[in-house]
Amino acid sequence: DLFCIYVAIGQKASSIMNVVKKLEEHGAMSYTIVVAASASESAAMQYIAPYSGCTMGEYFRDRGQDALIIYDDLTKQAWAYRQISLLLRRPPGREAYPGDVFYLHSRLLERAARVSPEYVEHFTKGAVKGKTGSLTALPVIETQAGDVTAFVPTNVISITDGQIFLETDLFNAGIRPAINAGISVSRVGGAAQTKVIKKLGGGVRLSLAQYRELAAFAQFASDLDEATRKQLDRGRLVTELMKQPQYAPLSVAEQALTLFAVNRGYYDDVPVEKALAFESNLRTFVKSKYNALFEKIESTKDLDAEGEKALAATIEDFKKNGTW
Repeated sequence: DLFCIYVAIGQKASSIMNVVKKLEEHGAMSYTIVVAASASESAAMQYIAPYSGCTMGEYFRDRGQDALIIYDDLTKQAWAYRQISLLLRRPPGREAYPGDVFYLHSRLLERAARVSPEYVEHFTKGAVKGKTGSLTALPVIETQAGDVTAFVPTNVISITDGQIFLETDLFNAGIRPAINAGISVSRVGGAAQTKVIKKLGGGVRLSLAQYRELAAFAQFASDLDEATRKQLDRGRLVTELMKQPQYAPLSVAEQALTLFAVNRGYYDDVPVEKALAFESNLRTFVKSKYNALFEKIESTKDLDAEGEKALAATIEDFKKNGTW
């Protein structure tokens, strides 16, 4: 079982209540702890809240269980720590932060770890044997005007195993989740992915990153060659397919189906405005008519040569007989 800890730092009380309400609606509060230090709390409370949440996560980790902790967000904690430090008349450094602001976050995030069975057995005095425990941290950082080179963002980027960068301009353009594929990176890479996503995801990510660069260039270019135009069209299509409603996660098999269809060019003759409808109807078609194949991908998290042939035949059947 996975235990979750949500640490809200400097958020509005109404925002925290909305999160709790959504967790309750989905029955998630039975395994979730919420640690709240809202905007109305003192700077000291906002400073200490992440450490309190982390200690709760370590309780599960050290007993051979798995825990996930989300810090929302550590920028507010850094502001609170800066306020306390200035009141204590400590010498200010860059952006008025104290000299040990890097240590503020490194000592917190480095407590997220996987511990060995020997550690768990020793910690529990032999009560739990042969089990590893883990604590995974997802820190959220707020950027000012999208500046990732600011002090706190660069500190946290250097500590973590990668980052997902959400861009305001993309959000306002209706691209949600508003992930910038160029700046978002992972130092863990394929090691954390399932085999099928690792196999199919690379081409789509490259298409997205190239499209964003070309789209900026195309605004100033009057005549574009055929290859560039095709790349832009493909980029628009992939961008449209990556749109996802809030609170609507997809299974591995559903992701694999979309990625496979994009990589094999089955979407090339689909108008961009119909892409999401095509994707939705394709999923429904495969689940109803070829559910065994769908379940196999979901259970094995892999797609072999035989599976690829079967999936290609399935999509061709849909394009021939399906309604989209």
